[in-house]
Amino acid sequence: MSTDGNPHGASITMRRLTKRYGSFTAVDAVDLDALPGEFLTLLGPSGSGKTTTLNMIAGFVDVTEGQLLIDQRPVADLPPHRRDIGMVFQHYALFPHMTVAQNVEYPLRQRSMPKAERRAKVAQALETVGLGHLGGRTPKQLSGGQQQRVALARAMVYDPRVLLMDEPLGALDKKLRDSLQLEIKRIHGALGTTFVYVTHDQDEALVLSDRIAVFNNGRIEQLGTPSELYERPGSVFVAKFLGESSLFYGTAEDGTEVDAGGLRLIASRGAHPRGSAVAVVVRPERIFLEPDGPRPEATNAIPGRVLQEIYFGSSRKLEVRLDDGTTVPVRESAGAITPIRAGDRVWLTFEPECAAILPADDGDPAEPKEPAPVAAS
Repeated sequence: MSTDGNPHGASITMRRLTKRYGSFTAVDAVDLDALPGEFLTLLGPSGSGKTTTLNMIAGFVDVTEGQLLIDQRPVADLPPHRRDIGMVFQHYALFPHMTVAQNVEYPLRQRSMPKAERRAKVAQALETVGLGHLGGRTPKQLSGGQQQRVALARAMVYDPRVLLMDEPLGALDKKLRDSLQLEIKRIHGALGTTFVYVTHDQDEALVLSDRIAVFNNGRIEQLGTPSELYERPGSVFVAKFLGESSLFYGTAEDGTEVDAGGLRLIASRGAHPRGSAVAVVVRPERIFLEPDGPRPEATNAIPGRVLQEIYFGSSRKLEVRLDDGTTVPVRESAGAITPIRAGDRVWLTFEPECAAILPADDGDPAEPKEPAPVAAS
């Protein structure tokens, strides 16, 4: 098992990859590449097609149409055991009657590897996941996080060039999940194997990934690095799903100007045809709250009233109801928390460089809502 950190993973190529169940299309003509040694995450809500795509790569689900290649070799007609792929599931799938070492050794025995070589590889795999001292225990004697590490060791012990992971941390509590995210990232760096990781957890995707493919309704909505997707979402869906966004709906004017219910907003990117329904998208931490009216130099200024505040320790989030009835979040870091409280009248300001204009999705309101009552200050 390689642990030199040099990429030795395989490339994965998908061209118009499609899966249908009768009249229902679960994955719709997906084009996607995983680079050798890359950590690629498939992110999306339930039913978006990400797990079906992973299962087609693994060979657990047949391909309806399209091409699927691993290192430029067609594999759609190969059974799973001939694809040189390791798999880690959410629910571990460990043999309860076997010890930790025997669980990890199992795929090597299936490959008829000599006993001495098996022992060496099992020891190395357990050391890599930090469980070298627990080889003699059974799964029921381990915590959930330890069991997931055993599953990871078993998947990588025979040196597959691709490692697939389907919601592997979904059954763990947040603190343990956060810890294992860093452990998985470390192991990926040590192995150099190509990882394809499925999750619906946006924070997990941002922490782990080299690139993220955001799935929606069986298609890839956007593909990019974590910073590209967060800083430059290509659609309202991506802006809302990957991280939190404040959305100001209106109508496109000239250039990068938007008429948002009589307010003139300017963004640095995303010009659209005049008259089209759009949303100005800003990340909540890029918005400033000003209780005494906007600064004279403020380019974008929107009035509203604070509905509630939510304290997170390292930050707090304020929900602000705009005059058109829309509610948007604003986030302040612990070192920059203002004295503003629920019920206060405020102005939201942000720089054009922090904003983008995106088409309003079909399910998003293009017209302002009726104002809703808010608490008086």
